[in-house]
Amino acid sequence: MTQALSHYLQFNDLTAQDYAYLFSRAAFIKHKFKTYAKHQPLTDRSLAMIFEKASTRTRISFEAGMYQMGGAVVHLTTGDSQLGRAEPIEDSAKVISRMVDLVMIRTYEQTKIERFAANSRVPVINGLTNEFHPCQIMADLFTYIEHRGDVTQPLQCLQGKVVAWVGDGNNMANTWLQAADLLGFKVHVSTPSGYEVDPAVAGIGHASCYRVFRDPLEACQGADLVTTDVWTSMGFEAENETRRQAFAAWCVDQNMMAAAKPDALFMHCLPAHRGEEVQAEVIDGPQSVVWDEAENRMHVQKALMEFLLLGRL
Repeated sequence: MTQALSHYLQFNDLTAQDYAYLFSRAAFIKHKFKTYAKHQPLTDRSLAMIFEKASTRTRISFEAGMYQMGGAVVHLTTGDSQLGRAEPIEDSAKVISRMVDLVMIRTYEQTKIERFAANSRVPVINGLTNEFHPCQIMADLFTYIEHRGDVTQPLQCLQGKVVAWVGDGNNMANTWLQAADLLGFKVHVSTPSGYEVDPAVAGIGHASCYRVFRDPLEACQGADLVTTDVWTSMGFEAENETRRQAFAAWCVDQNMMAAAKPDALFMHCLPAHRGEEVQAEVIDGPQSVVWDEAENRMHVQKALMEFLLLGRL
């Protein structure tokens, strides 16, 4: 039986039931990895990775993950393919998808990946766009479940929880809102003026899934998880100095973590700038789970690739 073609372009492309399966499956796959047990359901399958934005964690997690599952990887950048020249995205998609089983794209505008997917014969995964970063939020949620829940009933520990987002209303913030809308938790959003989350871009169905705070300390009050990102996302480097001034009060510090619940976790998708968006004492402190979070990109993405190609096993 052939698995129906589906893509993963934003968090709400999957259902809550899909995520319940994927989180449990990721736990199973991670256990295999940690015990050196072979798990190669994607033998003879190939993944094309297309990068228009540079990456460390995205490349390593997808490439190592695909090799561990028995597959092969083709790495493409705009500098060594027609993607950076005049060939239409639609034509590239039609050609590439005839030669591989799966495509991961890390690019700028969401419309680019949507155009590629519309012309692809194989599943397409969003490795990051300006608007969304679904694989990262899936890893963040899995990390929270590992530390505060039960992987056999992964969604239960998320119900009613509060995530404090402190910083830029960027692709991470948009994806957190989608996840909250779908999985039943709430996001406290605090951004500087002019850098707010746009709910229309986030594409959420219920405004009740988030609340806006002018004061980041108030946003952290009673939070189960405090999370942030760099002040200047890739592609906005010209705004570095302006953003540094605008975001000065949005550095996650020990006072913010003290305002959260005593057992609150801290997350950051990395790379991090200590002394800017987060104090060193926080990211390197006992509540930080950023290294588990980074590793878990690989495990959830292995579960995702397996799911997109083979369905539920």
